[in-house]
Amino acid sequence: MHLTCTEGYVVTAGRGRLQTLNTEGPRTHILEPGDVVWFTPGTIHRAVNDEDLRVTVVMQNSGLPEAGDAVLTFPAGHLTPDAYPRAVSLLDDTGRPSPERARARRDLAVAGFTELVHQWESGNTRALHDFYRDAARLVAPRLGEWTEVVRQGPLAAAQRTLAQIDALRAGEIDHLFDAESARIARPAEETLGMCGHLRAYDPIRRAGRSGE
Repeated sequence: MHLTCTEGYVVTAGRGRLQTLNTEGPRTHILEPGDVVWFTPGTIHRAVNDEDLRVTVVMQNSGLPEAGDAVLTFPAGHLTPDAYPRAVSLLDDTGRPSPERARARRDLAVAGFTELVHQWESGNTRALHDFYRDAARLVAPRLGEWTEVVRQGPLAAAQRTLAQIDALRAGEIDHLFDAESARIARPAEETLGMCGHLRAYDPIRRAGRSGE
């Protein structure tokens, strides 16, 4: 579940389902090629791969999801500042990302998700609210960092756009002479993500910073 970011799926191949839970209750969205689905902060989501499912994931807020804007639906005992980092880690005893750790993390999150759905369907909506509160407590130490990511990323982009609109209104076109184009090559390696194997595209702004 993301606390401040909207996430979208563009289905490019295969078949699957997106199971969600928020204050509207549990829902299942069928995923087929050409479908686009999205969900806003507070929507717990689980992607189910029924047949070679492939999706392009589009995330809001210019890198904020990579800065920790997601909390997995572990059972309540794992949602503490001490327990959560251990449960969410993909690293094995050698310090390397492990498929076994990824599967264990997935299974723990599915167990917690299943229990939240069960509680909701039993009439206990409080369980979802409690998870929201636990998630908010877990990310609280990072809120200052998130503020800077938004200020330097999407907020700065929106402010530039508004300035360009004002310039056009005044008959000024100088910003058009600064036009650029860019390309991000397809990542060579897959990594382990929350919803399966992924190839993550670094934002262009990060590529620019790495070259400085």
